[in-house]
Amino acid sequence: MSVLVAVPDTKEGRYALVAAADEAQLLATELLVLNLSTTDVDLSELPSDLSCEVISRLGPGDRDPAEAVLDEIAHRPEISRLVIGVRKRSPVGKALLGSLSQRLLLDCPVPVLAVKVPTPG
Repeated sequence: MSVLVAVPDTKEGRYALVAAADEAQLLATELLVLNLSTTDVDLSELPSDLSCEVISRLGPGDRDPAEAVLDEIAHRPEISRLVIGVRKRSPVGKALLGSLSQRLLLDCPVPVLAVKVPTPG
């Protein structure tokens, strides 16, 4: 059993990474970090005793981010949970740009933990 987290270079990705580490510790399992960015993932906030593997994309043209996540899940039967960061979007933004989060929530064959960034206030 493993927990997979999809980590783009955004604050939603950083919150998802921390939440996924908590989930992996809760389940006493390995954390797989799928880096959706072309820069390195900062793992400094993760517990030092957590078993963690980083999976990097080859570059921006490697694959569609949603397909990259779904492919990892399809090729690794040990993945039992996906963690993603989400943000609020306007209806127009959803219609024009699509939504990685929405695609993963609808198409993922394993349970998905969606993490929202706390709003100030």
